[in-house]
Amino acid sequence: MSIWGKIVGGAAGLAIGGPIGMLVGAVGGHLVDRYYGERDEEEADPERAKRSIGFTIAVIVLGAKMAKADGRVTQDEIRAFKEVFQVPQDEMENVSRVFNQARKDARGFEPYARQVAGMFRTAPEVLEELLWCLAYIAKADQNIHPQELDFLKQVADIFGLSDADFERVTQLQLDGDMADPYQTLGVAKDASKEEIKRAHRRLVVENHPDKMIAKGMPEEFVSVANAKLAAINAAYERIRKERGL
Repeated sequence: MSIWGKIVGGAAGLAIGGPIGMLVGAVGGHLVDRYYGERDEEEADPERAKRSIGFTIAVIVLGAKMAKADGRVTQDEIRAFKEVFQVPQDEMENVSRVFNQARKDARGFEPYARQVAGMFRTAPEVLEELLWCLAYIAKADQNIHPQELDFLKQVADIFGLSDADFERVTQLQLDGDMADPYQTLGVAKDASKEEIKRAHRRLVVENHPDKMIAKGMPEEFVSVANAKLAAINAAYERIRKERGL
């Protein structure tokens, strides 16, 4: 079953709880019956299902809170949001319900960020992927606004990501020659050939979509994960050519 078919019912059935579970419960319990009618073998691993739903809801909710931070949602951001999610047209209404409920929710983003950070405390690369999705949306209008940048930095802090990781993730949102390939790989400009190769190998292994899915990232996000991996490889190729490696 698609992640969209089980978001609301799954959150209830898997007892996610916390602010994520409360928000989902407020946007349409009528989907619960549908969920229980469509359950499949994926629920043989309820913890993985819980993490997948938590990841998805967290991107929607934190995306909504980020949109609220700078006070507007541009058409480019809406387009990027759809690219991140690969939402089928018949599920767009359900996603919009969660998004709009999150924007109306008086609570700040911190409780949601803390809950998802706890869900993936042993998989920081998945939290980095979530931050990457948010930065992708923020960058869609060709400019990360100060309020959005501050929002992303606070989320990264809650996720326990270092300043270097934060810079590396946000650099991936820049295009072509604008991106610093050394920052993308998280190495110094005077790093040795071996240091650069090790950094590249580590990032490729950590960010491989199959590994991310196994740790709880829904398959619906695989296109964005592939784009991130492509950016990592492009940065390495650029350094390799510049240095003649």
